[in-house]
Amino acid sequence: MATLVLGDPPELQALRERRRRAGADRHDEVWEGVLHMTPEPSGAHLYVQQQLAEVLGPLARAAGLVPGIGGFNLGSETDYRAPDGGLFRGREFGVWHRTAALVLEIVSPRDETWSKLAFYAAHQVDELLIVDPLDRTVDWLALEDGKYGRIERSRLIELAPAELAARLDWPTVG
Repeated sequence: MATLVLGDPPELQALRERRRRAGADRHDEVWEGVLHMTPEPSGAHLYVQQQLAEVLGPLARAAGLVPGIGGFNLGSETDYRAPDGGLFRGREFGVWHRTAALVLEIVSPRDETWSKLAFYAAHQVDELLIVDPLDRTVDWLALEDGKYGRIERSRLIELAPAELAARLDWPTVG
């Protein structure tokens, strides 16, 4: 369910503060000034995310990249997305990351992953790895001429979408 609240009423301020105190806002995003509140990931999401950290970490380091699986803020304080992980060309310790070599998105029911592509392109993210635990699919996209297209093998690390899909122990959901 999508809800748009105009302004910043006290009830919404109180909700945001409760979410902040509970840590429930760590996946929230701001799209051009509009707050997108998202729920915590499902168990299937977390199960796949852990496996991706274990698979991608060594491959990223071998390619001279820095893995950061677990979420980060890409963009600025007034316009950012919070992907599930990324691979970086160097170590960054700030809150806001301008770009990433690769962004990882794990699809959850009713999420907005596929609506983020233009934002990632504007931030010069070279590759997107989109993993859907429910459909058991891996989509690997590369930025070319300002748009993303599917690729058969990563240009950043030694891995292809089919290889990654075969290495995952997909959760049984139902």
